[in-house]
Amino acid sequence: MNQPPNSALSISAVERETGLSKDVLRKWETRYGFPSPLRDSLGERAYPLPQVDRLRLIKRLMDAGMRPSRLVNESDENLNALALASQSPQISSKDGDVEKLTLEKLRQQDPSGLRQLLYRELMRQGIQCFVQDTLVPLNHAIGEAWACGELSIHEEHVYSEAVQGLLRETIAKLSDSQGRPRVLMTTLPEEQHGLGLLMLAAVLSLRGAYCISLGTQTPVQDIVEAAEAHRADVVALSFSNAYPQRRILPALEELRQRLDGEVEVWAGGAGCARLHTVPVNNIQLLADLEQTLTAMSSWQSAHQTEALAG
Repeated sequence: MNQPPNSALSISAVERETGLSKDVLRKWETRYGFPSPLRDSLGERAYPLPQVDRLRLIKRLMDAGMRPSRLVNESDENLNALALASQSPQISSKDGDVEKLTLEKLRQQDPSGLRQLLYRELMRQGIQCFVQDTLVPLNHAIGEAWACGELSIHEEHVYSEAVQGLLRETIAKLSDSQGRPRVLMTTLPEEQHGLGLLMLAAVLSLRGAYCISLGTQTPVQDIVEAAEAHRADVVALSFSNAYPQRRILPALEELRQRLDGEVEVWAGGAGCARLHTVPVNNIQLLADLEQTLTAMSSWQSAHQTEALAG
């Protein structure tokens, strides 16, 4: 039996030091192989200080919205980089500061500075607040600035790429292939706007879903085949104002008829805004993020036994 160093901490001390419960520490040990405590002369767990320091970093990043299943496999270098980012000087979102700074970075042709700004806001606010309270109004502000001629098309594209890159990185860190529901996300042909789906995927991943993105403009038959191949529980579609509204319901009804009856269909986005009072059989029209989270919670409650067994 390897004897721990004198500086090793008991599991009770680690719980106090990190804020991670004993049950969580034992579960991670079994599930992820970390932490990997030594044993003292009585056979009790003893955690070397480097492991305790790593657990502190993981707990801090979990509080920022990241999943432990992704963090425990990160290198010490990556964990430290993420932790340092979370300690960066905070940028207040009051009085439109984030909007103002974003526009300044775009006009200064500073994409690196823009990415750093958005990343710090994500770390400061956590994923859901960042998406709901910062990205939603910021997307609107950028769109208005472009429409008014205050931003050029290439500057708007720089913004979109920065946000999409950040969201994809966040989703990758949160993604758990064992998560439920399994949500297949895309848009129909002629719908090119996919940023809303990435925003939704980040929040759903945080809540335990596993999101599979097909990108944009996917034909119905391809969606049906992908849903079967990926064993999707839900197919989520987004419609912007640019999509012809009269075609939304027929498209959803066609998709509904061709999908397995157990697969739910969720539809959202600005294009669906005036359709929420229209009854659509076995299709959920979701006005905003809160309604989508409610739909997900309902799904998880209804499938709790199945999800636990899986």
